[in-house]
Amino acid sequence: AAEPWPENAALYQQLKEEQILLSDNASSLAVQAFLQMCNLPIRVICRANAEYMSPSGKVPFIHVGNQVVSELGPIVQFVKAKGHSLSDGLDEVQKAEMKAYMELVNNMLLTAELYLQWCDDVTVEEITHPRYGSPYPWPLNRILSYQKQWEVRRKMKAIGWAGKTLEQVLEDVDQCCHALSQRLGTQPYFFNKQPTELDALVFGHLFTILTTQLITDELSEKVKNYSNLTAFCRRIEQQYFEGHDKDCSTAAARSSKRPLLR
Repeated sequence: AAEPWPENAALYQQLKEEQILLSDNASSLAVQAFLQMCNLPIRVICRANAEYMSPSGKVPFIHVGNQVVSELGPIVQFVKAKGHSLSDGLDEVQKAEMKAYMELVNNMLLTAELYLQWCDDVTVEEITHPRYGSPYPWPLNRILSYQKQWEVRRKMKAIGWAGKTLEQVLEDVDQCCHALSQRLGTQPYFFNKQPTELDALVFGHLFTILTTQLITDELSEKVKNYSNLTAFCRRIEQQYFEGHDKDCSTAAARSSKRPLLR
């Protein structure tokens, strides 16, 4: 039997309006979507130091009872241990396929978001550094931003992305969207009529890409080329986010009113 879910369960992320970056916003929205799909209420709390509060150093993280768990994968396992699962109805082949597509999203979309915000020089100077360091005084704001940039660029070098051009990264995004679009087809969700954690993950990234103002629209245009993916995002927004009250509003609740990254 499912354990009772505490009323004071909370999800932590960075400050919504002035600090959070594209990749973290996408990851946070994916977790929010997953918990909404499980019908587990969560209060979203924005903290400037959320990244440093997280046990893994990554956002979002949830605080449920006396447990603190960060990132979608571990959160899915934690929720499953409490008796709530979106993928129990899948057979082993479908579960393996779902995991493969989730890996694709993390390896392509998340990596592309990190590349864009930390390796594209114009984006770094105009958006990333001002936002990432915004809660802190000078020179700490610059020190923390450069520290993070060095960390991400080192990761990009390790996985072979450091030498890529922006055009190559956008092409990778297009290939990922093409694969997702083909898998979704005309179904409401990736595995037909019920959402799984894959749907939550894809929604988090695609919706954030579609509603985030960057230096150019090149990234969002790649997603807009696939009408079934944009319809999918709108469907999940309407079903799981519209009309839901949050302490720190979800991207979905505010997307049409103002850009998430200025």
